[in-house]
Amino acid sequence: MTEIRPEFDFSESSNFIEEGMLDSFDIVSLVASLDEEFEISIDGTEILPENFSSVEGIIQLLNKNGVTE
Repeated sequence: MTEIRPEFDFSESSNFIEEGMLDSFDIVSLVASLDEEFEISIDGTEILPENFSSVEGIIQLLNKNGVTE
C-alpha cells in the first residue's frame, strides 16, 4: 500500500478509510494490484470499505478469494 500512498504509515493505523488514508480511487488501485499480484479476481460486490479498512480486512478478503499465507 505504500506504493499507492507512500506518505502514510499504514502500520500505525487501525482504520485506513476513517483516517483518510485510502479513498475510493486508492481502493480501485489496490484491487487492481491485488488481482495482479495474487492472480485473483476480486468480485465487485466485495469492493466494500470494510474489506479495505485494515490489514486484517484485506487478508480476510484475500483468503476468501483463495489466497493462502
